[in-house]
Amino acid sequence: MYSERPAQLRGAALWQVTAGSPGPAGALEDRSGPADLGPAASSASADPTPLAAREATPTLAASASVSGSASAELVLPDACMDIVWTGGRLVVAGPDTRAHSVEMRAGEVAAGLRLAPGTAPALLGVVAHELRDQRVPLDQVWSARVSRGVAEAVERAAPRGPGAVAAAIEGALLGLSPLRQGVSGQVMLTMSVRGAEVSEIARETGWSERQLRRHSHELFGYGLATLRRVLRLQAAVRLAGTETSLAAVAGGAGYSDQAHLARDVRALTGTTPTALFAGRLAAG
Repeated sequence: MYSERPAQLRGAALWQVTAGSPGPAGALEDRSGPADLGPAASSASADPTPLAAREATPTLAASASVSGSASAELVLPDACMDIVWTGGRLVVAGPDTRAHSVEMRAGEVAAGLRLAPGTAPALLGVVAHELRDQRVPLDQVWSARVSRGVAEAVERAAPRGPGAVAAAIEGALLGLSPLRQGVSGQVMLTMSVRGAEVSEIARETGWSERQLRRHSHELFGYGLATLRRVLRLQAAVRLAGTETSLAAVAGGAGYSDQAHLARDVRALTGTTPTALFAGRLAAG
């Protein structure tokens, strides 16, 4: 079971997951539902992240049976970066270019802080492409002093459950370098959500296409073409809960046709839209 709630850090979310009994192969679990993380922060700061960008990055996974007491959680790419507590250790999950499978045994828990697209590099002090498709121990990204402070806060919170751990991760980060993306980063993200071409975004930001590519890799971990594909996939996943056909999902998410949706889903997840959205399309 997955739950999340908005964090105090702008555009971020606190999440937790407890592995249960393996579900039907490929069944999507919507990770945007009500949270069970305890009391919300008394004064969450306003979130200036563009609305379209926030709506384009729901967190979802698919569960498939692996063995009698284990399940594999399929985590889809969403252009975000996370600080994750799993197996008693803290890791930084970089931006993914493809879905990856995480095996969890029944009752196993994980928690973390999901940082909005383009905001993590300023906080972590590392360019996003250096962590692309990687899971790196936190103490290899941050200084020993800072990472030790986070680890100690998590250790104190662990007896109270994964929700407390997620809140402790954020609490340890508050007061550090603020999450910032810059106006040009926001423009890149917002225009990518809308499906703008690279040449259009270059004109809007005033950068050459070469400069745009470099900044995109630094902020998001990959070029704008890949960013656009990832955001479009997330839009399709979100629409699958309200549309009654794959053709409608494809059209609403910005694909040229259903075949285009199928190609992108296969490339980014290794499966088909039919399998990915099994049991999720709205009844006609």
